[in-house]
Formats: sequence, structure tokens, C-alpha cells
Amino acid sequence: MFKNLKGDLLGGITAGIVALPLALAFGVQSGLGASAGLYGAIFIGFFAALFGGTATQISGPTAPMTAVSLVAVATIVDAHNGNISNALPYILFVFFTAGLFQILFGVIRLGSLIKYIPGTVVSGFMSGIGFIILITQIPNVFGHKAGGVLASIKATPHAIGNISVIEFIMAILTIVIIYGFKKITKAVPSTLVALLAISLGAVMVLKTDSYRIIGDIPTGFPKPNLEMFTTFSFSSFAPYILTAISLALLGMIDSLLTSVVADNMTDTKHNSNKELIGQGLGNSIAAIFGGIPGAGATIRTVVNIDAGGKTKLSGMIAGLLLLVVLMLLGPLAAQIPQAVLAGILVTVGIGVMDMKSLKTIHKQPITDVIVMLLVLLLTVFWDLIFAVGIGVLVHYAILKFVPSKK
Repeated sequence: MFKNLKGDLLGGITAGIVALPLALAFGVQSGLGASAGLYGAIFIGFFAALFGGTATQISGPTAPMTAVSLVAVATIVDAHNGNISNALPYILFVFFTAGLFQILFGVIRLGSLIKYIPGTVVSGFMSGIGFIILITQIPNVFGHKAGGVLASIKATPHAIGNISVIEFIMAILTIVIIYGFKKITKAVPSTLVALLAISLGAVMVLKTDSYRIIGDIPTGFPKPNLEMFTTFSFSSFAPYILTAISLALLGMIDSLLTSVVADNMTDTKHNSNKELIGQGLGNSIAAIFGGIPGAGATIRTVVNIDAGGKTKLSGMIAGLLLLVVLMLLGPLAAQIPQAVLAGILVTVGIGVMDMKSLKTIHKQPITDVIVMLLVLLLTVFWDLIFAVGIGVLVHYAILKFVPSKK
């Protein structure tokens, strides 16, 4: 594990820096707060790397996993009359159970099934995730809070009509810096540059009551949330079993697709089932400490490899770096404007989309377009896992019953 110490150290630090603003943003988007995103990035990043089957993979909260987590959190909080404190044990137990299901998937060797998911289904799914992020962030860009897709669509006209000019400008400047700084240099993550520049500018120039901030981020080592075990009852948890399975399946797809990317970049071969066990352990441990679930993160993995990461140590270092940030810089991170995170998430949403397929949709076979758009719409407006399942069934049905053109 220590044969590439210098490269792994640089790769892990770089990946951790890239992960920081995303972890905060995904935590806020989930509805549990920035600290939950940071806890998820720390524990999933460390334990998935330690026990997983992809040497260079960096794991943590991702856009698809956060999209499902957002729905889960909103549903469970609503079932508890809007009281998030009462709902929290059930939310975390769902996340914990999702990790257990992932471990089970690895044990029964379900990871090998990933190869049967068609590219058109993956394309529609990823673009659907991108649209979910964009739709749910539109009210935030205009300075207003929103929930899921339908709630955000309903809230958007009101948000536009009652715009917070300061927050709108901060969100737009964040987006401009993220895209613009990349054209100057890619040596420093543009997301981090935007986060620091706009946050410091807001603190120095503006009054703190003129914009929304992340809020309290507890310092010190995270405390375990054991209440989810002491208050557990199967009858209360039963309605959310499918949610846990959905998170586990989504995490499997998300992680193993990233593992394939890592294989292609490093000319190696990952162990799919071992990777699922590692991801499951990471998600279950993260849930115990209040973290949101995650998976293998493509961008962070690519950054790690490009910076010299070659072994599991790089992912563990990325997790430890975030722990150091939490323990030392929590009060500073709490002052970050929410509009900055909204701007970051807009760029994440655009980046997740399969733009290549969307731009060339008029040139693709009509059967591929049907499958892609079906999965996209089902992902945005119904259920992510059912979207993938139905997409796969429709794809293979078309192959069987529609004659191919010779």
C-alpha cells in the first residue's frame, strides 16, 4: 500500500480538495445540512477505499445518490410532521440499511450484472440526474429554499418574482468563475477557487444578514448517532425498505461505472463484488455518524489518478484530509453562502448530463432516443431505480421485437 507514497499523497490531497465544496453542497441539497455531506465524504471516502476493490477510486456523496437521498429525507420528515429531529433516526437507519444491502450484493456477486446495463439507459439516467439537480437548484439561485423536483417547479415562479439580488449575483459569479478559471489553469480546482473567492468577498463586503449561509457545522470528531438503533421498530422502518434498496442499487451502478473509468485510465481490473462490500461498509459507517450516502465519484477519481494516485492509500488520505478540515475549519466553513453552493450544484448538474448524446439526439437511431428519453423522464419525475429497470427491459424488448436494419 505504501509503494507509491508520494503519488498517493498528492492524489489524495488533490481529490480531497476537489471533494470539499461538493461534499458541502450535496449535504445542503440532501436536506440534512452541509455537515452531513462532509461526514459522508470522510467515512465513505476512507472505508470504501480501505475495503473496496478499485485501487484508485475516490468515494463520497455523488449527484445521483444525493438526488435519491433528498427524496428519502423529504418523505420521512413529512411522515414525522416536518420534525427533522424525530425523523433523523429513521433517515439514518435507511442509509445504514442501504449499506448493508450493498454488502449483501457483493456477497452474492451481483456486481457482475452491471455489464448488462445498456449505454442508452446510462445516458438517459445521468442526464435525468443532471436535470433533477438543475430543477431543484433554480429557486436557490434566486435566493429561495426548495425541496424536490415538483416542489421546486412550483416554487420557481415565486422565487423569480421575489428574487434576492445579492444571492443571485453570488450564484452567477460562482458559475462564471468555475467555468472561466478552467480556461486559465486546471492545476487548481476551479470549484474551490469559486468557493473561496465568493465566500471571502461576501464576508468582507456584505452584511451577514443580507444572504443565507450554510449555518452551524459542529467541530471535532463526529459523534455516533446510536438513537437509530435504540428507537428502531420494524413496523416504522418497513415503509422505507424499498428506499434503502433503491439507494443500494443506485450506489452499485454509480460506483461500478466509475470503477470502469478507473480501469480504463490505469490499465487495471477492479473487483466488482469487493467494491460493493467496501462501498456498503463505507455507507453504513457514514450513516452511524450522520453522513449522507455516497458512491464512487468519477471526477474525484480522475483527479486522483491524474495527480499520481495508484493505491487505496490515496482514497484514505482524501478522507483524512476532509476530517482535518472538519476538526479545524468547521466555523469558517459555516459562513459559506448558500448561493455559492447553489452555483456549484448548477455546474455539477450540467456536468453530470450526457451532453454528447443530447446534442446529437437528432442523429441517433429512433429506438435509442426512445429508451434514453424514457429513462430521462422517469428518472426526473418518478423513480431512479425503476427508470433504469424499465429502460433495460424496453431496450432488450426493442432488440427482440424490432427488426434491425442491415
